[in-house]
Amino acid sequence: MHVRLLILLLIVLAGCVHRIQVNPLPAGPTSTTIPRSLQIAIGPLLMEGADHMPGIALLEWPHRDMSQAFIRYVQQRDTFSSVSTNPADLTLRITTKLALTSRDRYHYRIRLQAEMSETAQLIKAYLVEHVVAGSSVRWVTASDRDPIEAALQLALDDLFTQIEADQALYVRGKE
Repeated sequence: MHVRLLILLLIVLAGCVHRIQVNPLPAGPTSTTIPRSLQIAIGPLLMEGADHMPGIALLEWPHRDMSQAFIRYVQQRDTFSSVSTNPADLTLRITTKLALTSRDRYHYRIRLQAEMSETAQLIKAYLVEHVVAGSSVRWVTASDRDPIEAALQLALDDLFTQIEADQALYVRGKE
């Protein structure tokens, strides 16, 4: 009897996991361009739950989806002449942390740590963080996905605004 109950509980919980896919988009192409190719290297996603422990219960954000979301964002922002995961003039390494806190509503904090380098030589490091409030309950996938996507979009907007402000650092390396 206990085994059946445990199996049933595992099946029910497995069906409740929110597997998210996000699609953060820039407002449009930027007016600041850097005529260099960019390689994006996305590190593993670190997640911290409301209990300050690793992981967020019932949430799965596949690394592949996260990486593709970053690449799509950068390609559509059009800051660099080309963007891929292949070797390029510049390399942008990004580490992402997602933290979930709960008071009256769930709050989703995205923290991006990024390093821009050229031929393994660090040029500049960046740190951005944004928090977006979600709903008071996490019943459906959209209750996690929508605030995570919004926080990620704000963080990417902030990161690339800073990178574009440093345009001279990256154009100078080409000359």
